[in-house]
Amino acid sequence: MSPTAIAINSFVGICLILSLFKDKEKTKAAVFIAWNALKRLAPSVLAVIAVIGLIVGFIPPKWIASSIGSESGIVGVVVAALLGSVLFIPAIIAFPLARSLLDLGAGVMAMAAFITTLTMIGFVFLPVEIKEMGKRFAFLRNGLSMAVAVIIAVIMGVVLG
Repeated sequence: MSPTAIAINSFVGICLILSLFKDKEKTKAAVFIAWNALKRLAPSVLAVIAVIGLIVGFIPPKWIASSIGSESGIVGVVVAALLGSVLFIPAIIAFPLARSLLDLGAGVMAMAAFITTLTMIGFVFLPVEIKEMGKRFAFLRNGLSMAVAVIIAVIMGVVLG
């Protein structure tokens, strides 16, 4: 376990003990609520593990490094941005997936583009957006979101790369 995780878990444990001393009933109620939330999140966490396992198992790291790695340049950023635009993946799965892809050789800029477009652009919901907001608005919003996503990816690549 990392030092950060140890520090956070220790802090939470100390706060839980202090809360028990202050008010046992409220602490029990809070732990019960947290337990129920954990039960609701368990399927998503298992889905994260399954998706990452499938990707790691079926996609060779060489392919990831060559197509969306640091050396792929702007082409890799565009590929990752297009994937993020068309995929419908919840953020709880996308963030660990991006970390795993980084570990397999993906570039920082490509993963920033992937995450940003995943959350800002929704080609899956484009028909609904066109129906509710109009074609001009939907295309303008998605186009500007794509441009901003690429700018964010470049900034992240400069800062973190």
